[in-house]
Amino acid sequence: MLTAFVTGYPGFIGKRLVKYLAKENPDGRITLLVQPKFLKEAQGYAAALEGAKVDVISGDIVDMHLGLAGPEYQRLVDETTHIFHLAAVSYLGMPHDVARKVNVEGTRGVLELARECSKLERFVHYSTTYVSGDRVGVVAEDELEQGQAFRNAYEETKYEAERLVRRAMKHLPITIIRPSTVVGDSETGEIDRFEGPYYLGMLLVLSPLVLPLPLPGNGVAPLNVVPVDFVVEATWVLAQKSEAIGKTVHLVDPNPMSARRVYELIAERANKKLPRFSLSARAADLFLRIPGVEKLARPQRAAIQYVNHLVLYNCHTALELLDGTGVRCPPLSTYLDKLIDFAMLSWKARQDGAAAEELDDPLDRPARS
Repeated sequence: MLTAFVTGYPGFIGKRLVKYLAKENPDGRITLLVQPKFLKEAQGYAAALEGAKVDVISGDIVDMHLGLAGPEYQRLVDETTHIFHLAAVSYLGMPHDVARKVNVEGTRGVLELARECSKLERFVHYSTTYVSGDRVGVVAEDELEQGQAFRNAYEETKYEAERLVRRAMKHLPITIIRPSTVVGDSETGEIDRFEGPYYLGMLLVLSPLVLPLPLPGNGVAPLNVVPVDFVVEATWVLAQKSEAIGKTVHLVDPNPMSARRVYELIAERANKKLPRFSLSARAADLFLRIPGVEKLARPQRAAIQYVNHLVLYNCHTALELLDGTGVRCPPLSTYLDKLIDFAMLSWKARQDGAAAEELDDPLDRPARS
């Protein structure tokens, strides 16, 4: 019987994962570690779940014993069979000290719990393909320390966290999952926060400007994105497979489209004509400072450098482990319209708001998820 402990709730992936786990394990028990400031929100989401018993407890991965009372912590030690560690700071502009405290030291704290869990069957750690930093070419799943440099604190601290987890693999049943950019649901397009290169593509063509902004660079690099439902379903399959213990898995699109092709498709849906010229990254950054666009673009200017990053993520291990399960990453072309529809509705909702400054804009929330 599943007795799971999940961090990173109520983040976007965390909410979807817990909902899926509860449904797939109606006799199980799931404990959610939630920061005090998100406790009420998390309790509301959890109360609506069907299936497994779900407990919401207040704590923080950066605190000693995760900020839990002695009895709470001991119950986790005695009962937990699966740990899903999702909590992280993913905002590209986050200061390094904040990112390190959460992404590295927080992971260290969850590993300490795992070492004490007498019934532990699996520790699933959510890393990211971006631990490859500035590497170009093909990146294999079993590669990590390759002398790469990092473009921001998120990449560097997730890399440091993965180093910790890899060392713990000698003693714990660990599976490391590296998703590429996680986007909305492939059936509904739903997402709760637009960020990174995915959002940048939407911004360039759905901005208030009459014409779409030119894409930074030539856009020939692959834009690798994966829908959240694929990530969640693959996570549960991998958490059950003994063959996945000790493995690092790239959850990516094995055949990604180029950034330019994605940009063209979005522009077509927005009924805008593509500019025939491209811009340097610096010029694109200046464009994103135009009044009316600047507020929306502010959190995502750091994503410009990803649009022309020539890297391919090999996913041989993922394909092998998921073979025959019915779980596979759908081509972006099959669900891009749904992502665009949802993005356009979100955009319209912000425009129709009586006071834009008072809206709870998910683009301005660098919160932990």
